[in-house]
Amino acid sequence: MFIHTVLFHLKKDLTPDSIADFEDALNSLKAIEVSRATYIGTVADTKDRPVVRSDYSYNLTILFDNLEGHNQYQVDPLHKAFVAQCSKYWTHLEIIDAD
Repeated sequence: MFIHTVLFHLKKDLTPDSIADFEDALNSLKAIEVSRATYIGTVADTKDRPVVRSDYSYNLTILFDNLEGHNQYQVDPLHKAFVAQCSKYWTHLEIIDAD
């Protein structure tokens, strides 16, 4: 199992239309066949727990069978289109990959 997690830090001044565009494009990644499961979320309401991160906007976690699946995902046309379309919406990303 290979787990790929991305924390998106979106720009603060995005319009509702821009956010909707980002969400639609993010959800399009669920169609990438090499992934076993895709989870998308926003910050949970657990801010009263100081050990919980809450400084990001969206979280994407994708499960793959192995590193090769992840590598195929990186060059998939849907992933490339997402990055091309949406990179203008974030200030930065954080990526956590785990075996």
